[in-house]
Amino acid sequence: MIGRALIGAVAAAVAMFIFGFLFFATPLAGIGTKSLPDPQAAAVQTSLAQNLPQTATYSVPSAETAGQTTLYGRGPIATIHYNTSGFAIGDAGTMIGGFIHLLVVAVLMAMGLYILSRHVASFSERVRLLILGTLGATVFMRLGEPVWFHHDWGHAIYLFVADTVSLGVAGLIILKLLPRTHMATAAPADAPTEV
Repeated sequence: MIGRALIGAVAAAVAMFIFGFLFFATPLAGIGTKSLPDPQAAAVQTSLAQNLPQTATYSVPSAETAGQTTLYGRGPIATIHYNTSGFAIGDAGTMIGGFIHLLVVAVLMAMGLYILSRHVASFSERVRLLILGTLGATVFMRLGEPVWFHHDWGHAIYLFVADTVSLGVAGLIILKLLPRTHMATAAPADAPTEV
């Protein structure tokens, strides 16, 4: 049964890779992010290079000084995921690393769903638990940023939908590949027990 869970994990990782391509490497990606015309993009890139010293995530302005706290309240504000180096879009190394990341996620899901399947015989109940677990995780991970950090809702909702679909489909694939289990009916509460 564990073997089938691992086969399901590989199939799930492939499915997540495909959905990742659809959500982030096709024109759909424009729903969740905005872009700038070439001159503005070059100007912002130059400004970043002149003002940000190293690869990191920056809150600009931050709340670490009184002056920046005032600036933060006045706006505009930004959270910048900054990398000092460039890399090719669709770089093969990134694709391989990305697939390994998805495979690790799928294996963890497969192990969890395997354990679940040993305690919940009904496929529909397993699916309900998968949906609730997936929604709990994606609401927490993706919709918290606009609530806590005032990031834009459009990007957060797009990532929420992409992650929910990818994880949901992955979980369904794993559940379908797990064998059906038939659990023994629990004894009534008033039944005598052997000592």
